[in-house]
Amino acid sequence: MSDNQKSLFVVFTGAPGCGKGTQARILKEKTGIAHLSTGEMLRQFAQKDTPLGKELKAALDKGEFASDEMIIEMVKNRIDEPDCKHGFILDGFPRTLPQAEVLEGMLAEKGIKLNAVLEIQVPDEIIMERILGRYACMKCGAGYHDKFQKPKIWGVCDACGGTEFSRRKDDNKETVHNRLVNYRMLTYPTIPFFESRGLLKTVDGTGTIEAVSRKIDAVLGLE
Repeated sequence: MSDNQKSLFVVFTGAPGCGKGTQARILKEKTGIAHLSTGEMLRQFAQKDTPLGKELKAALDKGEFASDEMIIEMVKNRIDEPDCKHGFILDGFPRTLPQAEVLEGMLAEKGIKLNAVLEIQVPDEIIMERILGRYACMKCGAGYHDKFQKPKIWGVCDACGGTEFSRRKDDNKETVHNRLVNYRMLTYPTIPFFESRGLLKTVDGTGTIEAVSRKIDAVLGLE
């Protein structure tokens, strides 16, 4: 993003499987702003030879979850990097009301104002269908779906030509149900918090990837 382009600071939120990651990547390609995926950030920081990196690696190696403190410190460090100067998309953070409150204070200290917190709304039955049908190329990680996003040639990855694919072990009905329950208990309270700040925008996440992307562009004034 060049210096004369408008800055854009956005949070993507919604239930697991609503399409946050997919839409965040599309928005990054359109605008050039950084896509800050908490999961990807955790893996990257765990590889760094820094105190935070070593602490994260130790926790992840034990199969433990990163603490709120570690995630907050990681996000704080990440948004100070040069590629976040003109904007970023937070994907997977904040996950809890305390994290939302900390984010508000953190951004205020840095003089950053969010343009919007975008909630992608999708019914549970569609989320279940999306998650249970997804799989990825084992060579490059490109994502596919049994119904919605098939490779152009069956059994061959569009991106790298790989022929081996895998599904996440936790993509099963019981686990997805538990993740939806946890979302409503832990993450959903952030929705009224951001709404009270006048930041919340909702988007119907059903339909094709392209259709949802157009809805997001309209909400963010990018048409």
